[in-house]
Amino acid sequence: MMSDELYVNLEWLPRVPDDFNEQLQTATHEKSPCSLLRKLAGYALGINQIHHIAKAIAIAQKDNKDLRPLKPFSLGIVSNTTTSIIVPALVTTAARYGFSLMVHEAPYGQAAQVAIGEVEAFKGVAMDVILIAIDYKGLPGQSNIPSFGKDTDTHKALDHLNMIRSQLKQRYGAPCIMQTCAHEPESFFGNFDTQVNNTSRHFINIFNSGLVREVVGTDDFLLDVAAIAETVGLANWHDPVMYHMAKLPFAQKLVPFYAEQVCRIISAMSGKARRALILDLDNTLWGGVIGDDGLSGIELGPGNALGEAYLAVQNTVLKLRQRGIVLAVCSKNNDTTARIPFREHPDMLLNESHISVFRANWEDKVPNIQFIAETLNLGLESIVFFDDNPVERDRVRYELPEVAVPELPEDPAYYPRTLLAAGYFEAVYFSDEDKSRVENYQANAKRVALRETSTDLNTYLKTLQMKAALQPFDENGIKRIVQLISKTNQFNLTTYRHNESQTRDFMKNDQYFTLQVRLADAFGDNGMVSVVICKKSTEEWFIDTWLMSCRVVGRRLEEIVFYEIVKSAKLEGVKKITGVYIPTERNEIVRDHYLKLGFEALKNDTSGATTWSKSLDDIKIPDLPIDLL
Repeated sequence: MMSDELYVNLEWLPRVPDDFNEQLQTATHEKSPCSLLRKLAGYALGINQIHHIAKAIAIAQKDNKDLRPLKPFSLGIVSNTTTSIIVPALVTTAARYGFSLMVHEAPYGQAAQVAIGEVEAFKGVAMDVILIAIDYKGLPGQSNIPSFGKDTDTHKALDHLNMIRSQLKQRYGAPCIMQTCAHEPESFFGNFDTQVNNTSRHFINIFNSGLVREVVGTDDFLLDVAAIAETVGLANWHDPVMYHMAKLPFAQKLVPFYAEQVCRIISAMSGKARRALILDLDNTLWGGVIGDDGLSGIELGPGNALGEAYLAVQNTVLKLRQRGIVLAVCSKNNDTTARIPFREHPDMLLNESHISVFRANWEDKVPNIQFIAETLNLGLESIVFFDDNPVERDRVRYELPEVAVPELPEDPAYYPRTLLAAGYFEAVYFSDEDKSRVENYQANAKRVALRETSTDLNTYLKTLQMKAALQPFDENGIKRIVQLISKTNQFNLTTYRHNESQTRDFMKNDQYFTLQVRLADAFGDNGMVSVVICKKSTEEWFIDTWLMSCRVVGRRLEEIVFYEIVKSAKLEGVKKITGVYIPTERNEIVRDHYLKLGFEALKNDTSGATTWSKSLDDIKIPDLPIDLL
């Protein structure tokens, strides 16, 4: 495997099937083509195939075909370079990530004019995010013949980008994706370039550092083009022929990889990043078969290339766990035998305490993966399955299409690079809750085990010794609140997605009631698990957002939250509370939520949404198995 081929060809994706064209033709004639189009977008496609799928999606959008469960997403782009050649790759890649993407391009080279309103590029368009795709050549102060040795002034460039960003956000109310700049492959002082003021390398180093500082702590996002270009190699990234011919900012062969990076951010900001890694064992975490070769016969450890390659796999897996990715094992093996390396091999980096669910038996892996997901209380779309066996990979892809299954190369030395290159665990935040996520899910597995031994639900809930803390939104919790709003899909009554700026407005506005809820129990601190936003009026409060982590569903916490809303509303003389349930493909579990709380159904609309109302007269608060802090 050549390093650049991994990224150019997206080699973690499965190969394109021989009947691709026939399947695409079938999709174009279906009334609801999204499932097949998404499946086809999931292959390692060539440029022409990417264009064909993008065209099919555009036609389906124009014809108002049902593209559910693809989620509509609107992306604006302003740039100093040509972006039209990138759009089909963005649309097709977005479909693989579960989005029906609409792209709105500003005119070429008109980023500042669009920002200040001289050019009306996005009139009447509601955008979820705006990509500011400006490269080094589009920054002010850059001369064809720079003054080498003079002070490097990046302030003009940073001020220019900040003006564009702030004006776009003010004008269109959407967060922005900012790009770092790729270095140029050419140098005029060789290895001395970084030490000379006003060389492009010196300038870009300072500019990129400044841009990162500008984005940190805001509701905007960073696309690290500098790192992307260095990953594939600067000489591969820059194509002077295509730049001079079409003003394409990078080589055409890297368009799919660039689109991949943009769509990863879209997916992560929408809460769709993966959260668990399920691992095979034999020839995945070590070389050989533990049941046949025995402890001394497997390849693992220093001293030979193969043993060190598997050590590197385990090291990568441990680092993923350190940043909050939950680990599980799914192996066709005898359970006792499968655990021997974890317990006895001197070079084993992983141990049983790192594994949240250990599933080793001779059953089919599909139900085992489903069992692991249920035990962790995670949806299948949160899971990555890592297995060296191509037959097992294909079967899981076919039976569980929501699960991400990377293709792996023959040489295990490339396993870590391939897993990380696939970008399943893209992040736009890293909070304290993220750091403790693994412990939370492991504790949840223990709760499941306790539940199975309890005679009834009330006994189980009392045994948990739950304690809840409820308070309005504040600065300490804002990042986690936004994260929950963006990613919670199952226990979510409306699935309204409010960005950080909008959420801060709710926090500061007296016309809104906000609530963040934390829960701890005998097994540990679950962190923030529920968020509520209510729009106030004199007689009525309307529940705009009510969501809760699925890790705590079934513990009667929703009743605690409801009575806190009731108590606060009564203090302001409110007579009733109104809410709406908007059905999605994934929030079926809360369809009867308001009914269970005693609300009355008022009306249904054509989309299936139901409005509910509850009078606050004579509401009695029952005894619940949760203490308030």
